[in-house]
Amino acid sequence: MTTLTELLAAAEPRTPRPLSGLVERLRVAGRLRSDPAGRYLATKIRGGVTEDSRAVRPGGVFVAIPGAHVDGHRFAADAATRGAAAIVVERRLPDLPSRVVQVVVDRSQLALAEAAAWWYGDPSRELGVVGITGTDGKTSTSFLAAAALGAAGVPAGLLGTVATQIGGVREVNVEHATTPAAPQLQAALRAMVAAGDRVAVVETTSHALALERVGGIGYDAAIFTNLSHEHLEFHGSFEAYRAAKRSLFERLASGSSNPPKPGLAWPRAGIVNADDPAGPVFAAATREAGARLLTYGEAAGADVRIRSVAEEDGRLRVAYDAPSGAAEVRLRLAGRFNAWNALAIVALGEAFDLDPARVRAGLEGLAGVPGRMERLEAGQPFSVVVDYAHSPASLRVVLDELGAAARAAGGGVIVVFGSAGERDREKRPMMGRVAGERCRLVVLTDEDPRGEDREAILREIAAGAVAAGRREGEDLLLIVDRRLAIRTALEAARPSDVVLLAGKGHEPTILHADRAEPWNEREEAFAALAALGWDDAGVPAVPGPRRSR
Repeated sequence: MTTLTELLAAAEPRTPRPLSGLVERLRVAGRLRSDPAGRYLATKIRGGVTEDSRAVRPGGVFVAIPGAHVDGHRFAADAATRGAAAIVVERRLPDLPSRVVQVVVDRSQLALAEAAAWWYGDPSRELGVVGITGTDGKTSTSFLAAAALGAAGVPAGLLGTVATQIGGVREVNVEHATTPAAPQLQAALRAMVAAGDRVAVVETTSHALALERVGGIGYDAAIFTNLSHEHLEFHGSFEAYRAAKRSLFERLASGSSNPPKPGLAWPRAGIVNADDPAGPVFAAATREAGARLLTYGEAAGADVRIRSVAEEDGRLRVAYDAPSGAAEVRLRLAGRFNAWNALAIVALGEAFDLDPARVRAGLEGLAGVPGRMERLEAGQPFSVVVDYAHSPASLRVVLDELGAAARAAGGGVIVVFGSAGERDREKRPMMGRVAGERCRLVVLTDEDPRGEDREAILREIAAGAVAAGRREGEDLLLIVDRRLAIRTALEAARPSDVVLLAGKGHEPTILHADRAEPWNEREEAFAALAALGWDDAGVPAVPGPRRSR
C-alpha cells in the first residue's frame, strides 16, 4: 500500500533550479535587501528548501530564521557544512565559506514561504484551496469538507490537526501543530497535485497566518467557524488574534500573489458563521477581497439557515434552507455544534456549485472524527467521552451539551482536563470557572506542561474553579499524572454520569520539557475501565493483555 512518505518523495522536484529565479521572486515580493552581487547567476539548487539545518541536503537552500528561543543564524555554518548552496539571512554572516551564496532579506520568515512555493512550483495554482480557520471546529469542519467534496466528485487532500490526506491516503498527524511549516506545506500540496487531488482542504491557524507559513498559497475559499479566547500568549491581544484570522479572507483577493487559476472554475468565496459576534468582521473582509459571501447559522438572513437540530443516539438531524432549496442532513456525529460545521460545508458546496444531494451524502457518510466527541463503550453504566476541547469556549459548549444529557438521565458530569504549558495563561482560570460551574467533580491534570511547573499550571486553572464554588480535595482534585487522573475520575463515576476527558483528543504524546511521552487518550481510558472491571461485554475484565478495540 502506498504511504504518504512515498507520495511526498515521488512529488519532490528532480530538476535543479537556478537560484536566480528565487532571488528575482524575493525581489518582486519586496523581500530582498541586497543583491548577492551576481554570483548567484551560476548557482543551481537541487536539494530543496528548509529552515532546519539538520535537514539540509547538498545543493539546498537554508533559511535562517530568528525564533522565539533560538536564532537560526547560529546554525548557518552547520548548514554550509552539510552542503547548502545558498543561505537566506537577515544579516550578512562573515564566517561562511565563499562558495555559499548569502541572500539577505528583510524577514527570513516571510522569505521561507516564498522560497518553498518557488521550489515546489506554486502547486496551489493548480489546486482549489479551501482554508478553514476559527478558534474551534476547524478539524471537524475539515473532515466534513473532504468527505463532501469527495462524494461530489472532487478528490480532496487534507492538511490538519489530526491527519494528512493525499490522493486518498490518510495518515495520522503526529506533530502538535495544525498547519505545517511552509516547506512541508508546499511539499504536501505538490504531492496532492501529482496524486490527482483537485482541492486541498487546509486547516489554517492564526499562527500559520501571522508567521506566513501559508505565504504563497492561493486560496479559493475561506471558512470561518467561530472566535473566542485563545493563543494570546503569541498574539498579545484579542484584536491581533482576530486580525490574523481575518487575513485568511483578505488572501481571497485576486492579484499577483493569488492569480486566477486556469482550468479551475470555482469562484472565490468566503463562508462565514452568521451567529458568531465576529462574523461581520470576516464578512467585511470577504467583500473587500471581491469574493462571494455566503453565511450560515440560525440568524435571520443567513444564506444557509438552520431550521432545526435534533440529536438522537449520538447522531444529528439538521433541517435547513439553502439557495438550492430546503433540505435535511443526517449526521453520524454527536454535538449540536456539528450542525454548524456541516452547514459551513453545505455553503461551500453552494459556492462551488456542487450537487447538493452528493454534498449531503458525503456529510452523512462521515462516521466520526478522531478525538472529537468520541464516545467510549466498554459496558460501563456511565458515559465516557474523549474530546479535544482546550479553550474556554469549546469546553463550555461541550460541557453544556453533555451536562444536559447527563441531567436528563439523572446523572452529572465529571471532567478531566489541563492547560498547555508555555501557552496562553489567561485562559486557565477561565477554563477552571467554566468547569466549576458545570461539573460535580473537576479533575485537573497534565495536558502538555512543556517547561512549566506542572502543579503551578493546575493551580492557575484551579483558581477559576474555586471561584465557582469548587473545594479542593472534595469536588476539585489536582492530579498531575494524567493516567492516575483518568483512573480517579472513572472510579468516581456513578450510573448515568458523563466523564469528559478533554484537551488531548487525538494527540499521540504529552509534551514535557525534555521528552515527548507517548500517549493515547482512548487506550488509556479503556485500560482504566478494564482495571475497574469493565470490558466490552460489561463483565469483569479477564486479567492479562486487553484485546484490541
